[in-house]
Amino acid sequence: MRISKVETFILRVPLGSKTFRSSQARFPERNSLLVRVTTSDGIVGWGEGGQYGPPEPVAACIDRVLAPLIVDRPFSEPVRLWEQLYTHSRDFGQKGTYIEALSALDIAHWDIWGKALGQPIHALLGGAFRDRIQAYATGCYYPEEIDAGSASLDALAAEAEEHVRSGFSTLKMKIGLLPVAADGARVAAVRKAIGPDVALLVDANHAYNAAGAIRMGRELERWQVSWFEEPVVPEDRSGYRRVRDALSIPVAGGECEFTRYGFRDLFEGECVDIAQPDLCVCGGYSEWLKIQALASAHSVLTIPHVWGSGVALATALHALAVVPPTPHTDNPVPIQNEPVVEYDRQPNPLRDDLLVEIFALEDGCLAVPSGHGLGITVNDEVVNRYRTEA
Repeated sequence: MRISKVETFILRVPLGSKTFRSSQARFPERNSLLVRVTTSDGIVGWGEGGQYGPPEPVAACIDRVLAPLIVDRPFSEPVRLWEQLYTHSRDFGQKGTYIEALSALDIAHWDIWGKALGQPIHALLGGAFRDRIQAYATGCYYPEEIDAGSASLDALAAEAEEHVRSGFSTLKMKIGLLPVAADGARVAAVRKAIGPDVALLVDANHAYNAAGAIRMGRELERWQVSWFEEPVVPEDRSGYRRVRDALSIPVAGGECEFTRYGFRDLFEGECVDIAQPDLCVCGGYSEWLKIQALASAHSVLTIPHVWGSGVALATALHALAVVPPTPHTDNPVPIQNEPVVEYDRQPNPLRDDLLVEIFALEDGCLAVPSGHGLGITVNDEVVNRYRTEA
């Protein structure tokens, strides 16, 4: 059985009045790049890439460069295919678009392999430590019209309270768009709204230099923040170290890093307490296995970043299922040594409508798919509804 066809799908959903902001950009739409790989026996595998920027370049990498190299190849050698595709593009694609394209193909290859063997991907990865993952709500973004006043703080507090009422015991909020004092007030408003027993995570989306991040971190320490995500730009390894050395809050990062080589440098530089590879960005499952091994060797907990469609969420759940408690304990504590899964609460039809299966929150957790491969069924009608041409 061999790979017979590779197809790409660019999906876009305008958000209209539900547009939101992080420290880096406004989000007027949800978009992603899906790939569908079909074997000669009709087995179909799905993968995802192109989540952070425009999906068209990722589609071009697949359609014009990588897909011709895998057609008529055996389906059952995803790691070998990864190495050969990376070697082919190494001179011009060590990071960024080509690795996102490779990620999408690799996830699809593992999906096919699992379906052919009649096993879920987490079984192929070595076996699950858990069959459900505690979810944390990513929310409390900035509205399109920026307002640091009391009305904005009231709305922020109300949103945070609603996430807790919905069953979340952990919440992640955004900072970095406003001055330190104004964002400090936002963090204070959320903490007062959710109380002391709900874990609070903070994500700056690399909005600061090291000095600014340390100043902001002093504010975060006052409000018992459980991690400070992407305090500085991903290229600033020394800045990460300065922030980590100066604060008592665990530092998280890595969603903008690529392959084992990028994470090797992140770990050897002692930059993070929590590694956040995004499987649809960093190289897929084949590379994630190597990143996880490096993280374990450096006593760093791996909690994959999740942003994208239902395919991306399913992909992350399989990976999270096989992350061992780091360090081991007979009573693992979420975030302290037990992974959690990101569950973005902004509108996302590509996650909520794309799959036949529904990822429903139960007792604050998401179940790990148990079907073959990714264990999901993509709704072709929804793909066609949101598909746009490159």
